[in-house]
Amino acid sequence: MNPFASALLAWFDHHGRKDLPWQHPRDAYRVWLSEVMLQQTQVTTVIPYFLRFVEALPTLPELAAADEDRVLALWSGLGYYRRARFLHRAAQQCVAQHGGELPRDFDALSALPGIGRSTAGAILAQAHGLRFPILDGNVKRVLTRFHGIHGHPSQSAVEKVLWQHAEAHTPSKRVPDYTQAIMDLGASLCARSRPQCEACPLATDCVAYRDGLTAQLPTAKASKSIPTRATVMLILRDTKGRVLLERRGPQGVWSGLWSLPEAIDHDDAWRTAQRLAKIDDAHALTPFTHVFSHYRLQVEPLLFDEASAHRAIADNATLRWCDSTEIAALGLPAPVRSLLLAPLSRTSP
Repeated sequence: MNPFASALLAWFDHHGRKDLPWQHPRDAYRVWLSEVMLQQTQVTTVIPYFLRFVEALPTLPELAAADEDRVLALWSGLGYYRRARFLHRAAQQCVAQHGGELPRDFDALSALPGIGRSTAGAILAQAHGLRFPILDGNVKRVLTRFHGIHGHPSQSAVEKVLWQHAEAHTPSKRVPDYTQAIMDLGASLCARSRPQCEACPLATDCVAYRDGLTAQLPTAKASKSIPTRATVMLILRDTKGRVLLERRGPQGVWSGLWSLPEAIDHDDAWRTAQRLAKIDDAHALTPFTHVFSHYRLQVEPLLFDEASAHRAIADNATLRWCDSTEIAALGLPAPVRSLLLAPLSRTSP
């Protein structure tokens, strides 16, 4: 076994995470689900979502058979909903083409929606003990610092070099432990800021530690200002306490999720509300800001109480009146769900 892997595994035996819910049992379905959830999301955030998801849909065939709204409802709050749709679609393909299981062949596995090279490698390594390297964000940070590699890790030339190192370091034995170990190291001692180099098992041969470059590596992406957008969200609530929801289109943010009708300003809000329902008065609620990775959204909620449905929208499949129980079971964006399930306090008469 190479010295890099030996040192990392010795550290893992004493300090690695061995009680994560997807490790018991560590089957392909649970590993796959955890890997997809962990993309751009931290372990502590993922754990309760993972537990809720596998309790509701404990097997791949059950995921494949589930309604998309149920899948999105279970995912709501994790963000990046495209991941959930790919997960659902991949499960359906596995039922149709692979006997209801994730294939053990790398090419077949990586051809499924949402499963790239690193995710496929993680599934095969952790669930089946097969020797495949991984290269998620934590692993990139460890390898970038250890080898002193400059340039942003997403650049194709840099990523190519990182894959070469990932392949070279992956041992032929204890592959599941090694895969977990290098991810754990990147998430703990080799964290993005304030890495604990003195406690790191790889510090002796780490270029970034030796040359004082831990703050400079990995190379940061060129920063750019995040724009701000504004919207008015319409809460049309009838006398039964039901709220009118609208399914968003296939493009743009929150695509395909159930959400609130939106308008660009107050005048547009009134026109939109009158088109959707019979209304009387409106009340402004507390505004809030939701931050996406690429922009900030300033939301002004506007409550129309005692609204009633127009007959014209009764047969519209993209509109539905929902009570609190139905809202909880639908795939809604997290800020919209929080807004609707919280007491709606008015800020103006």
